[in-house]
Amino acid sequence: MRELDQRRRDTLAAWATFVEDGDRVASSVRPEILASWARSGRAVAPDLIGAPLADEQETSTYWSGSPLQVAVERVEADLRRTAEDGDLVIAVTDPDTRLLWTYGGRAMRRKAETVNFVPGGRWDDRSVGTNALDLANRLDRPATVFSAEHFAPIVHNWVCWAAPLHDPATGARLGVIDISTTWDRTHPIGMATVRVLARMLEQAMPLSRMHPAAPAAGAARADEPGLVLRLLGSTVVRVDGQPLLLNRRQTEILALLALHPDGLSLEQLHAMLYGDHAVTFSTLKAEVSHLRHALSGQLASRPYRLPMPITTDVDQVLTLLRCGRVAAAVDAYGGELLPGTESPALIETGEYVAVAVREALLADPQPDAVLRFSELAPYDTAVLEACLERLDREGRRHPVAALLKARLAVAGR
Repeated sequence: MRELDQRRRDTLAAWATFVEDGDRVASSVRPEILASWARSGRAVAPDLIGAPLADEQETSTYWSGSPLQVAVERVEADLRRTAEDGDLVIAVTDPDTRLLWTYGGRAMRRKAETVNFVPGGRWDDRSVGTNALDLANRLDRPATVFSAEHFAPIVHNWVCWAAPLHDPATGARLGVIDISTTWDRTHPIGMATVRVLARMLEQAMPLSRMHPAAPAAGAARADEPGLVLRLLGSTVVRVDGQPLLLNRRQTEILALLALHPDGLSLEQLHAMLYGDHAVTFSTLKAEVSHLRHALSGQLASRPYRLPMPITTDVDQVLTLLRCGRVAAAVDAYGGELLPGTESPALIETGEYVAVAVREALLADPQPDAVLRFSELAPYDTAVLEACLERLDREGRRHPVAALLKARLAVAGR
């Protein structure tokens, strides 16, 4: 507690220095906090008493029937229990950091209401100053803001952790989930908790019917029986239409078994999962046991395999490429396979899929597909150049040509 109290005093001193003389701000202030302070200082009044409120009807209409509302309703009991057990306030926002849904423990709920941390509250940093919701939304990664790292004094007694939320089908950013409490309850588990809640919400979301890959042959449906596994870009696990919350290692094991439907021996699974790392077979057996429990027993042994229908986006992309449906394959390709995985087999599979998609585009650089791919691989100039060269050679005009040229110019800087 003494270290935490000192940290709070340090942040208050740094904030006061910035407010009085921004040029003398302490070097200990994180760059993203300092940048947000600068934006906030130009837009937020020092005597701010609460976040501005958006139109109530407009907020309600946006929330009603949205993927975020569906997801929250599916896991609301877990969210409420988390808030009550930790005396937290939990919030879900739209892409503009407008609060759409909140729930709080008794004490934090009262604190939240006094500063308009309620549905309709605008919590972008230009409206209410530096906070974790805005940073997670702006940077598209989890963020934490402690005490006076918040720009507005009305929340100097808070600590907040937030993580972005993405559409499981398209990867589009939908908003963030945030958990907040008082600064003296700061704990390292806060960041881990918000990450888990974000993943739980993403897994509970309906797969977007607007996604171009939805009608494609072999496309995964949210209500499809058996295991539906999305591994490319964002991770979604469903069994018989229900979202399944797994830890990272369990997801990796499930992915390996899904990609090897004939089954894997203990030795094969160990090598594919851990490589040369010194991990015992007993550790792997324990992980498999936890996964079997999560799957309600639907994991057979000798060899390890999944006795259920299996649909993966990896197989979908490769099938579409084999059929020559390059544009549909790019639409179904969400990006890197399980980003951050250390499994040698999954790394190899991810590289194989990425190279296959790229080579297919180089051979048949369809402009719309290339533009979509450039969003996932913004610095891959070869694909952009191949597409523009074909358009130039054929003397064709295409609506996205200007966008492709702009992508190429940015990538070449």
